[in-house]
Amino acid sequence: MLRNSSPRNLRAGTLATVLAAGALTTLATPPAGAVGGAGAAEDSYTYTARLVIGDNLRACTGTLVDRSWVLTAASCFADDPAQPQALAAGAPKWKTTATIGRTDLTTSKGKTAEITELVPRADRDLVMARLGTPVDGIAPLAVTSTAPTAGQTLKVPAYGRTKDEWAPLKLHSGAFSLDTVSATGIGTTGTGGAAICKGDTGAPVVREVNGKAELVAVASRSWQGGCLGVPATETRTGAFNSRVDDVAGWVQQVRAKAVGWKTQALVRGDANLFFASRLYDGSWTPFEDVQAVAGSIGGVRAASSVGINGDTHVVALGGDGHLHYAVHNLDGGWGQKFVDLNTTVSDLGNITQVTIASVGGDLHVVVVADGYLFHNVRSASGQWTSFKLVTDVTGPLNGITSISAAGAAGGELHIAAVSGGKVYHAARFASGSWSRWGSVAEAAGATAPVSAVAVTRQNDDLDLALIASDGQYHTMRYASGSWQPVRSLGSVVGNVAGTGISAATVDTDAVFAVTTNDNKVLLTARHADGGWSAPEDLNLTAIPGNHTGTVITSSL
Repeated sequence: MLRNSSPRNLRAGTLATVLAAGALTTLATPPAGAVGGAGAAEDSYTYTARLVIGDNLRACTGTLVDRSWVLTAASCFADDPAQPQALAAGAPKWKTTATIGRTDLTTSKGKTAEITELVPRADRDLVMARLGTPVDGIAPLAVTSTAPTAGQTLKVPAYGRTKDEWAPLKLHSGAFSLDTVSATGIGTTGTGGAAICKGDTGAPVVREVNGKAELVAVASRSWQGGCLGVPATETRTGAFNSRVDDVAGWVQQVRAKAVGWKTQALVRGDANLFFASRLYDGSWTPFEDVQAVAGSIGGVRAASSVGINGDTHVVALGGDGHLHYAVHNLDGGWGQKFVDLNTTVSDLGNITQVTIASVGGDLHVVVVADGYLFHNVRSASGQWTSFKLVTDVTGPLNGITSISAAGAAGGELHIAAVSGGKVYHAARFASGSWSRWGSVAEAAGATAPVSAVAVTRQNDDLDLALIASDGQYHTMRYASGSWQPVRSLGSVVGNVAGTGISAATVDTDAVFAVTTNDNKVLLTARHADGGWSAPEDLNLTAIPGNHTGTVITSSL
């Protein structure tokens, strides 16, 4: 199935023949391993997937890289295997079944799922195939982001023919030397009699680093020297494999389409804004430049985001002083690119801060303009109201330097605001009326000057975290209206000086992102049982600039 690593040795006609022979099969029984390779040990290479396409029309191999995704060769699904770049995204043309975790096909081990969606690459023989039923209990193979180097020894486990078996029922593996590296692929040569045969297309090309396996490439084309059914005069075992290390970010982006990711981060980098999603296994998609994909707004002064029905709504204060609104959809794209709200909604000037929250599917927008708080609502149907000054029976709060909002039970919107170094709280009831501004210092015992605050809902209670001159603190406002005494977060985030904080509810956790004075962003969570997770450094070294203003949110 794979091509010799020296393209000049193949004429166009021969290449087409090899490609077609490599991806097509009419075997009535499942294919198995690589030529000359030994049978795989029990429970080894369990991430390897056997793909049966159509009514045994074709047979290929793939790699489980996520509980919902298999990475394999696009030529397995293309009408013409010699033209994998012509494969269209969407449902496969032929019914395809993936069997994963089964080293010996004669046993009952392994899990089977149907392929429901294809996401191909246009620049190489590569496709992400989505499983209709997520596979749990089988560890996916990690996709490396480190480039391959000539001279390395690689392993290829697969379900194709061997030199003497047309359709073996056990997974086999073989060793290959890495000969050449090109922009999109690597050339390999089988050692010890190993080669890539029919049924091996799409197989994982695996490298071990410090005893840990990682995916380097995906089998694409070969000479098939020594494979059963190939003329004895063909002795070449060279192969061409599609690189995956330089598209590891793309793999993560595709993985994020699967159900199971819930957390997003909007990271500031001076006047730039970057967006990433966290997957179910804790890994993150690459950070993308929001203005590059959702439209330039002349830089970003402040931003806030919230999840509504799986989509992430973003309101940002642009460098032009205007409010801009965009939506990042669950499928990974920006379904609504930035629109200027000043032209349709806001006539406010001198806006300095913005926070948003979801209440019953409605988007509530709260801004600080000229030191005062203003509120607006975008209904679930997409209709905006106009901004109104937030007041209570004693009048508006002035001199506000930090705000945060969260939806709560009963259609309430809760706002925390810092004014004069003190934290205040107010609620907007479902009727549209506001409570009085209450001092959190008086209720919960916060005494040191405060610079930033964040709130989020946890069940029917409200979690509030703040940054004061002497550290980070946390308190809770119970559904009854009473406050828990303020407690230091020093034992949670360590001895750090915070410069910014945000919060979001993810499942039953209250998640907090703390930006420190050395420009790190630490993520921690308060669980429903009251325990805290250890702080996690988001490691934003690839994003230049000041990260104060980073926002954590949930897509739900």
